[in-house]
Amino acid sequence: MRPLQAEIIKELGVKPEIDPKEEFRRSVDFMKEYLKKYPFMKSMVLGISGGQDSTLCGYMAQCAVNELNEEAGSDEYSFIAVRLPYGVQMDEQDCQDALAWMKPSVTFAVNIKDAVDASVASVESASGKTMSAFLRGNAKARERMKVQYDLAGLYQGVVLGTDHAAEAVTGFYTKHGDGACDLAPLYRLNKRQGRSILKYLGCPEHLYLKKPTADLEDDKPQIPDEVALGVTYEDIDNYLEGKEIGEEQATIIENWYLKTEHKRNGAITVFDQWWKK
Repeated sequence: MRPLQAEIIKELGVKPEIDPKEEFRRSVDFMKEYLKKYPFMKSMVLGISGGQDSTLCGYMAQCAVNELNEEAGSDEYSFIAVRLPYGVQMDEQDCQDALAWMKPSVTFAVNIKDAVDASVASVESASGKTMSAFLRGNAKARERMKVQYDLAGLYQGVVLGTDHAAEAVTGFYTKHGDGACDLAPLYRLNKRQGRSILKYLGCPEHLYLKKPTADLEDDKPQIPDEVALGVTYEDIDNYLEGKEIGEEQATIIENWYLKTEHKRNGAITVFDQWWKK
C-alpha cells in the first residue's frame, strides 16, 4: 500500500469491507443520539437531489425520526426533505422516486433560480467581471445550503450532509455549499459501500445505479463526476479499501486529496501549521 494511501484511509475511517446492515444501523443510531443529546433540536433537514447519496442519507434520517417518535410516543421529531432545483431539473423524476421511497415527514420545494441569478448579477455588476460557469455552479450549491439552514432555523433542526469518503478524498464538493452541514451520517463510506446499503434496504435500483453528477455548470449539464474528476469511482473505492490501482489513477486521487485539504479543515488560524507543509 502507498504511504499516503494508508494515511488517507486512516483519516477518513474507511473499512476494506462492510456489513450493510451494521453500517446502516450505525448511521441511524448516530442521528438519534445527537437529537437525544440536544432535545431542543426537533428536526433534520436535507436537500434531495435524486442521486445515491441524498437518497441514502434521507432514508436513514426518516428511519431515525420514526424510531425516535415511536420511542417517545409522540410525533415531535421530523425529517424535512427539500427539493432545490435551479429552474427545471433534468432528472426530476429520480427526485420524486427517491421521495416516494423514503417517505419524508415533510417535503418542501424551493426553486433557487431567482436568488442565484440575482446574486450573480449583483456581483458581476459590482466587479465588472463575468462569473464563469464553474463559479455560478458554486453559487448554486451555496444558495441550496443557505435554504437548508433557513429551514433548519424555522423548524428547530440540524442540517444533514451527504459527504462520504469517495467525495471527501477528492474534495468534490463546494466549500460552504454542499460541504457545509451539522451532521454527516455517510462519512466513512465509499460509493460502493453506499450502494450496498441501498441494495440491502430495497431501494429502487435506478437510484443507486445512476451516474453521479453534481449538475452545477450551465455549460456542462449533467456532466458525470468521473469525467470532471478524471478518475472512476471504482478506482477511488478500490484505493480507499487499500487495494492496488494503476499508478496514474492513484496519482490523480492523491493530487485531488492534497490540493483540496483546505476543504476538510476549518478556517486557518495562527496556530495551524498543516497548510505550510
